[in-house]
Amino acid sequence: MERRTRAELKEKANRLPLSPGVYLMHGEGGKIIYVGKSKVLKNRVSQYFGDNEKNIKTEKMVGDVWDFDYMLTDTEMEALALENKLIKLHKPKYNILLKDSKSYPYIKVNLQKPYPTVEFTRKRVADGAKYFGPYSGTTVAGSILKTVQKTFCLPTCKMEFPRDIGKARPCLYSHIGQCCAPCNGQLSEEAYRERFTEVISFLRGNYTEVKKSLTEKMLFASENLLFETAMEYRDRIAALENLWERQKVVGAPDAEYDVLALHTGDTCSCLAIYYVRGGAVIDSDNHIFTADKIVDESAIVSFIGELYTHREYIPKTLLIGFPLDEENRTMLEAYLSEYAEYKVNLRIPQKGELYKLCQMVEENAALHARQYVADSERDHSVLEKLAEMLDLPTTPLRIEAIDISNYGDEHITAGIIALEEGKLCKKNYRTYKIRSTDGQNDYGAMREALTRRFAHREEQPLPDLLLLDGGKGHVGVVKELLREQKIVLPVFGMVKDDFHKTRALTDGENEISIAREQAVFVLIYKIQEEVHRFTIGRMQGAKRKEMKRSSLEDIKGIGPKKAQLLLKQMGTLAAVKKATVAELAALEGISPSDAEAIRAHFDKGYNKK
Repeated sequence: MERRTRAELKEKANRLPLSPGVYLMHGEGGKIIYVGKSKVLKNRVSQYFGDNEKNIKTEKMVGDVWDFDYMLTDTEMEALALENKLIKLHKPKYNILLKDSKSYPYIKVNLQKPYPTVEFTRKRVADGAKYFGPYSGTTVAGSILKTVQKTFCLPTCKMEFPRDIGKARPCLYSHIGQCCAPCNGQLSEEAYRERFTEVISFLRGNYTEVKKSLTEKMLFASENLLFETAMEYRDRIAALENLWERQKVVGAPDAEYDVLALHTGDTCSCLAIYYVRGGAVIDSDNHIFTADKIVDESAIVSFIGELYTHREYIPKTLLIGFPLDEENRTMLEAYLSEYAEYKVNLRIPQKGELYKLCQMVEENAALHARQYVADSERDHSVLEKLAEMLDLPTTPLRIEAIDISNYGDEHITAGIIALEEGKLCKKNYRTYKIRSTDGQNDYGAMREALTRRFAHREEQPLPDLLLLDGGKGHVGVVKELLREQKIVLPVFGMVKDDFHKTRALTDGENEISIAREQAVFVLIYKIQEEVHRFTIGRMQGAKRKEMKRSSLEDIKGIGPKKAQLLLKQMGTLAAVKKATVAELAALEGISPSDAEAIRAHFDKGYNKK
């Protein structure tokens, strides 16, 4: 792609139609660096290349533009939907992005099973289940899940119903009134499913409605002398009230809305959200936008639209604590209403208690932005000190660390973790199953893993600093590999003391003590612990997977499904070993050739004995 001059870009923009649509700004090499939308494409895009005054972030983005494309839509709302899809697809440099949904905790309610289930998950898929959240953290999601299980006496075991009904005696939880014990077969499917009407209402934040329903059932049971049932409802109400009391009350008992406020700054911006249900703040969230992101009204509207498409439930009222022009407000209302399938109102309070609530949330946004800036400055200071100690040419804003782990001579695994500006960057973590070495050979394993890592340096740029879990020998091997591949990259080994903790860094010849620099020591310690945890975890996962694999899969033609069929029909592995070819061939899913292969496999084994 050839770079157009500013005058050429302005001329091209002036030829755009007076129609709604989406525009895509291309940078060097054709890479998409910004995606935007407009009700009138010509007016919006031409502003970028005109002589009008722009903020620093926008001017910087425009300076990086080589060319642009556009896509027409019938309405501005369609433009908003398309813009969100393109931002999610291309992840442009200057757009504010929603954090990867894989990292958000949800509570999943699966109503498609005969006996519904409720569980914690980080993966939201289109499987027909209801997903509540995303929540701000695992602590919040876990607390709510436990309250749901306790309030509605739901099982927390791994049993699946109706498959496992009658297979075991009710556990301790049923005896202390914390599980309705569907395992004993005395609770009907209909009665069990009925609980989930209230579960869903509860997860949507309708505490008052759920409490009213439970109270009515408790009184009915009491009046009909069903005292044990009444006590069960009483305990559910107590668990519900206990959760409610822990929340900050900001409104009437029936108040239900989300409060959104925005703090913008030159170095950092933050969108804060309070989720108010039953008059109390049940959760809050803060979205940080760094200095290079364009945070204007159009971008925020797009971000909010994308944010709420990740939520199972949208309240009928959103309180907005920052200015929105009528056009953007109407468009966002229509977009959210279409997604929710009922009217969603955006209100911008100008006075009164709701206005004060918006101000409180804005103060929270400003506080988080200031804290983020302070943490970033501290992290940058530590990185500068590390660069000084190691005599690095630049501050190591990107760091990678590698470790090798194994079980004896098996499951040799290399793990690489990454840090961006002093913070762990898990999306860039990598695992390599080592194939080139026989037995324990850390040097060979590290060489193979880094060879494979360097082969992908076009997709994932090399770090400013590479740390090895090892000493002088490891550094020597990696430096030799770097020379062979003509890569210039600072490499240091993390030298451990007698307690397996990093005491120094080595360049292969000299040791640099880090013990006296507390901040640097803490950083290196954190890196060492994380790379070890990550690598061990992946290696153990591979081992567990291998242990779960049936020995029947060693037979030619027998995969996991056929192995499972064999064990299900024969009962035990011993029975399979004793079966004749005719008996095996008579089994469902097992062909005559499979039966002969199974028999030959075990006969061969017996002959060895």
